[in-house]
Amino acid sequence: MTTLILTVAGADRPGLVAAVADVVDAHRGNWENSSLAELAGTFAGVIEVSVAAEHSEGLQTALRELQGQGLLTLAVLAGSPATDAEAEVLEIRVLGNDRSGIVREISNVLSAHELSIEELATETRDAAMAGGRLFEASVIARVPASVDLDALRRDLERIATEIQVDITLA
Repeated sequence: MTTLILTVAGADRPGLVAAVADVVDAHRGNWENSSLAELAGTFAGVIEVSVAAEHSEGLQTALRELQGQGLLTLAVLAGSPATDAEAEVLEIRVLGNDRSGIVREISNVLSAHELSIEELATETRDAAMAGGRLFEASVIARVPASVDLDALRRDLERIATEIQVDITLA
């Protein structure tokens, strides 16, 4: 089996997911994992598809034809996921007043400790009682066995104080 990673983006409208799913199915692919969302009128996402090696080229060609029809911007990458079997998963939640640089600061700490971000979801919303905007993030990161979790916690606590957000680890 070949694993294809599809990245999709385009103006949001009904039928985008169905068009991609139809092509995947028509070429005997299996839609395995995906993260898709509409953000500010743009539809974007990442899709993992597995397909038998003999159908891979045909599927990739058909997907590129969707792009050529102006349906969406599409990139197809062949690969196989590499994971550290000994790594544990850490969930990090961030909440605070919105300001620029929050994602940069937190992702730099995670990178410095060699954590790999598997999933990142962020949102800003109006702060109901206090006024202004709140920033909220949920991060799922893979932590190699070699990481000093106490040092990671200290660095995240330091950043939380500096940028005035609450960071919780689970």
